[in-house]
Amino acid sequence: MGFWEYLRSRRELLVFEAWQHASMVFQCVLLALVLGVLIGLLVYRSPRLSALATGASGVLFTVPSLALFGLLITPLGLGVAPSVTALVLYSLLPIVRNTVVGLSGVDRTLVDAARGLGMGRGRVLLRVELPLAWPVILTGARVATQLAMGIGAIAAYVSGPGLGEQIFSGLGRLGGANSVNMTLAGTLGIIVLALLFDACFLLLGRLTTPRGLRV
Repeated sequence: MGFWEYLRSRRELLVFEAWQHASMVFQCVLLALVLGVLIGLLVYRSPRLSALATGASGVLFTVPSLALFGLLITPLGLGVAPSVTALVLYSLLPIVRNTVVGLSGVDRTLVDAARGLGMGRGRVLLRVELPLAWPVILTGARVATQLAMGIGAIAAYVSGPGLGEQIFSGLGRLGGANSVNMTLAGTLGIIVLALLFDACFLLLGRLTTPRGLRV
C-alpha cells in the first residue's frame, strides 16, 4: 500500500490522533505557562531564588524522556496521567527561565517612574513589568510547545494519546506491511502540528505585544 493510499484509508484515525496530540500539547503548555509564570513572579526579585528555580527545572529537563515516562508508570500508571505530567515538567524550564529573564530585564527607571505616579506594587507588575516582559515569556512558551510536540510522541510508550502511537506501532513492526507508512504518517503529522502551533504563536505575539515592543 502506498503512503497516500494509507493516509486515505486511515484518515479518520489519523485526524483523531492528531486532535488528541494537539489537545494534549495545548493543555500541558497552558498549565506549564500558568505554573511557570507564577514561579517566575515569586522568584525574579531574588537572584538566589531565581537561580534555584531555573536550576531545579533544568535538572528535570536533563532526565531522558523515556526514563521519566518509565519512572512515572509506578505512581501514575499508564495513559493520560504520566503523559501530561511529563510534558508539563519538560515545558517548565523555558517558561520559568524566560519569565525570570523578562521580568528582571525590565528597565528599573520605568518601574520607578510608575511608582512615582502613585502606582502600587501590584499595579506596577500588571501595567508595566508584565507587558514589557510578555514577548520574552511568550518566546519561552513557544519553545516549550515545540519541545512538548516532539516529546509528546514518546507518550505512546506509556499508552498516552496522540500521533506517537503511529510511530511506535510502525517501529514495532519494522519490515512488516505499512510499518514505514505508519512511522512516516506520525512523524509528518507532528511536524505539521508544530508548524501550525508556531504560526499561532506568531499571530498571538502580534495581537498581544504592544506595538512599540514588536521586533
